[in-house]
Amino acid sequence: MKRAFPWHIAVFLAPAFLIYTVFSALPLLDTLRLGFFTTYDSGHQTFVGLANYIKLLTDPDWSAGFWNAMHNNIKFFLIVMFVQNPIALLLAALLSMHGVRGAKGYQTLIFLPTLLSVVIIGFIWQLILSPLWGVSEKLMGFVGLADWFQPWLGDESSALITLSLISVWQFVGVPMMLIYASLIAIPDEIIEAARIEGASSWHIFWTIRLPLILPTLGLVTILTFVGNFNAFDLIYAVKGAIAGPNYSTDLLGTFFYRTFFGYQSQIGSPTMGAAVATTMFLIILSGVGVYFYFIQRKLQRFAF
Repeated sequence: MKRAFPWHIAVFLAPAFLIYTVFSALPLLDTLRLGFFTTYDSGHQTFVGLANYIKLLTDPDWSAGFWNAMHNNIKFFLIVMFVQNPIALLLAALLSMHGVRGAKGYQTLIFLPTLLSVVIIGFIWQLILSPLWGVSEKLMGFVGLADWFQPWLGDESSALITLSLISVWQFVGVPMMLIYASLIAIPDEIIEAARIEGASSWHIFWTIRLPLILPTLGLVTILTFVGNFNAFDLIYAVKGAIAGPNYSTDLLGTFFYRTFFGYQSQIGSPTMGAAVATTMFLIILSGVGVYFYFIQRKLQRFAF
């Protein structure tokens, strides 16, 4: 007997599919198309093939800014990755232990900064770290560390690190909750059996709980990668589109913004901006592809 086409499912999915197509798929395809054109002063567009990408990667006027932003983006990602995720794992492990009083309250407090606007976060941290009216120097003085205070956001060597740590402070709640949900999903029978065998809490964590949440840790890693290579709002809120001092906090997101829309004396170029956006898309797509092909398949064996 021939099955009838499930029209009710198609009707149910149609609005979501239409919204995704109009606001995501079509703009992405048009961006990919636009990267192969150049626009003259008259507004006329001409197909130039890969010329925009060659210019972006090899022309000194463009490549210096692009590779600087790429280097900063990698540094930004690595700092967040190796600071945020271990802290999130530690917090999740502590809060998932039985008998922790006020665990829900701690989860709420840690997750709360994630709900705040990035503009508010940037403004607050500028006030805290300002060498003129900030409170950080006075607070450090209370513990005898006043001599260690520096204008971290105004120093080329520390501005990007400072912004990375601000990002960690704001978003550590997201990986913490993902890891926490994975930890409490581990069947109690497995943990109890290990305790009966005489395993300590430390041994249980490293040999049972951690291997079982490796797929979640992999998910957290790839979400961190995608989020940080799309980063823009925090840098823009704190340092502006120029990403100072001296482009030391410039990421691919701010580089794209200046390229597409222009800034100060730099004239915007939609076609070069599309080339930058496409390059960012390919970088993220390559990273996600490598993760799923080489890592995710191996982590699936630990899923329970």
